[in-house]
Amino acid sequence: MFKMKIKSGLLLCICLFGNCFIHAQHGIDHKPKALIKALQKAGATDLSVIQEVNVPHSVNISNGINGKFFLINDTNVSQYRYIYVGRVNSCRTGGCSIADDNSHDSASEYFDYYILFDNNKKVQTVKVFNYQATHGHEITSKGWLKQFIGYDGSEQLQVDKNIDAISGATISVYAITLDVDIKTKILQQHI
Repeated sequence: MFKMKIKSGLLLCICLFGNCFIHAQHGIDHKPKALIKALQKAGATDLSVIQEVNVPHSVNISNGINGKFFLINDTNVSQYRYIYVGRVNSCRTGGCSIADDNSHDSASEYFDYYILFDNNKKVQTVKVFNYQATHGHEITSKGWLKQFIGYDGSEQLQVDKNIDAISGATISVYAITLDVDIKTKILQQHI
């Protein structure tokens, strides 16, 4: 009986500890293949001309930036000038809280995405390249993401007003909408 309790306890510990590894977040890939491919398609021949842009520390802390901004110093890529690559924590494992929960807890479900901006700091492309949440994958659709094209931060993005909602993807829709809004405004005002 004692050996069975030890085995049961050991099995439970292994399951719980293993579950932590399954849900652990890895670092953000700031040079995903999809981004490199998009830049090469736009004419970038030398990716060494892309440099990270420093965001003021006070802006970074107050907005909880979970990503990086980049500047493209390549005259061949006239279509794009700025890049944001980041992660959105959209839902905690075991249940979602409010739609705009920006917690960076390691138990969160997440997705990684990038935004390409033009010289005027207007959104030209939004692409989700690593979707790790269990629900809401519908936001990865190119057709749905096209809604962000042309956004310049002059007005607030709002679901059901200027961004379409998606049934079954409510948390992810609100999360990416809020993040695109915030990151565009940071680019417009601070970079």
